[in-house]
Amino acid sequence: MSDKIPVTVLTGYLGAGKTTLLNRILSEPHGKKYAVIVNEFGEIGIDNDLVVNADEEVFEMNNGCICCTVRGDLVRIIDGLMKRKGKFDAIIIETTGLADPAPVAQTFFVDEAVGAKTKLDAVVTVADAKWLKDRLKDAPEAKNQIAFADVILINKTDLVTAEELREIEARIRGINPYAKLHRTERAKIALDEVLGRNAFDLDRILDIEPEFLHRDDHDHGDGHHHPHPGGGLKHYHDEEMQSVALRTEKPLNPDKFFPWVQDLVAKDGPSILRCKGILSFKDDPARFVFQGVHMILDGDHQRAWVEGEKRDSRIVFIGRNLPEEKIRQGFESCVA
Repeated sequence: MSDKIPVTVLTGYLGAGKTTLLNRILSEPHGKKYAVIVNEFGEIGIDNDLVVNADEEVFEMNNGCICCTVRGDLVRIIDGLMKRKGKFDAIIIETTGLADPAPVAQTFFVDEAVGAKTKLDAVVTVADAKWLKDRLKDAPEAKNQIAFADVILINKTDLVTAEELREIEARIRGINPYAKLHRTERAKIALDEVLGRNAFDLDRILDIEPEFLHRDDHDHGDGHHHPHPGGGLKHYHDEEMQSVALRTEKPLNPDKFFPWVQDLVAKDGPSILRCKGILSFKDDPARFVFQGVHMILDGDHQRAWVEGEKRDSRIVFIGRNLPEEKIRQGFESCVA
């Protein structure tokens, strides 16, 4: 999989700091070249003027909203880029602040030509510490952007109190317990925290929270119990968003697993925003990794299991109103 060009999808609500982050990426002396695809909402591409004029090339998609028209555009642009392979190390796609990242992420699974040459490295969401609480109330896109993320920058932390920041982190954890969280000011962050994350690999999640698959309801998965002034611990279970994490040490039967997961996403795909897993199949010497967006799944044998490595299967679903019991029972029925 290493010869595929990694793609980072940069998302976040209007004004959260995406362009600031993009400018940092483009102007740091990292010695790499990035092809940047900027998507602008509306006919005038304002963002283009904000993007640092480094050696990178900026492709603008001005034809309306990313959700409706981007896919054909994106495929065409990536296809054009691939013909000039070797001129850049990675692709960064900055989505409009109003966009649900799903259609962009799905492009890397749906289009075979794109999928053969590129891989989705990570979805990076920039959240505005000052306004996120309001956005989560009135903008479903803001919630989707958090739920989809592999990495979340809580930006503008200098504009809120420590107490407000804790509350925002708890809200984010309520929606997505697995993303790697960073607190930032003016989107300042080490680039290896956002690029080259290889989020396809669920081990990245386990870096963050090795215990996340054994969580109980008292810990929201960030591993930090923030004591509140009242002494108690405040938790947010987002009523709408939830995650289901499953694990088994028994090998899975691929002839049972694939039909089950395909049937699940066919029926419940609209509720499932993101799923990822590392699987151990019976009599299979290699780890199978997969990830999905809504109804679209993609997977690949990644590498051989190493001697002494624990061969268990781990799978995570993040979505809205997930049929948790049905998912658990279905997964258990896939054991070889």
